[in-house]
Amino acid sequence: MALLDIQKVSMHFGGLKAIRELDFAVQQGEIRGLIGPNGAGKTTLFNVISGIYLPTRGRFFFQGQDITRLRPHGTAKLGIIRTFQAITLFKHFSVLRNVMVGCHLHSHYSFFGSLLGTPNSLRHERENEARSMEILEFMGLARYKDELAMNLPHGHQRALGISIALAGQPSLLMLDEPVTGMNPEESAAMMKLIQKIRDRGITILLIEHDMKVVMGICERITVLNFGEKIAEGTPEEIRKDPDVHEAYLGGEHYVA
Repeated sequence: MALLDIQKVSMHFGGLKAIRELDFAVQQGEIRGLIGPNGAGKTTLFNVISGIYLPTRGRFFFQGQDITRLRPHGTAKLGIIRTFQAITLFKHFSVLRNVMVGCHLHSHYSFFGSLLGTPNSLRHERENEARSMEILEFMGLARYKDELAMNLPHGHQRALGISIALAGQPSLLMLDEPVTGMNPEESAAMMKLIQKIRDRGITILLIEHDMKVVMGICERITVLNFGEKIAEGTPEEIRKDPDVHEAYLGGEHYVA
């Protein structure tokens, strides 16, 4: 059984068919790439999976459970956590506090308990802090724990966004262009981090335009164009596919 199974999903906005009858499955433990030209439907698909949009037609399942009508909080609770193309941080919070906010998805104390500083809320806060520090250590950000998020360099802000997502305890982590704006050294470091995250048992689905990243870390790649799947396979199969070259990779101008 696939971890995520999308069956004949369509997403229409009036007369615009952003996704058309899409069948798509992600297996447990893989790093799956999702590529295609601008407007191909990639981010729309992320929005459907995470519950921001309800699909026009079709159904999709997570760990065998029908989640077609779930909203974002419900999908996050199940372990589907996403990042966004634009970095979304609490810029005036410290790095540590940003990750602790992500931990609150699975916290079990009340607003009033937190406000009054009850023993239970204080215990959970200590647990969240310890978990957040473990994530920062893993992501190589521990030394910046007291820095304001707004003061981090771009690559570290991207890593912090993923750290916040990890605090939500994902089973499926969806990354929307994780290396956008990074230099080659930062991109290489992010590739290693994504592989380390997968090695922790977290399945990765990523949108990315940097083909060296996609070809370098993804076991399988799905290609969309005008909302339709035009190809799917290993990096080598995608690299050789003439339809992919025509639609996205630039044909003879593409260099792997």
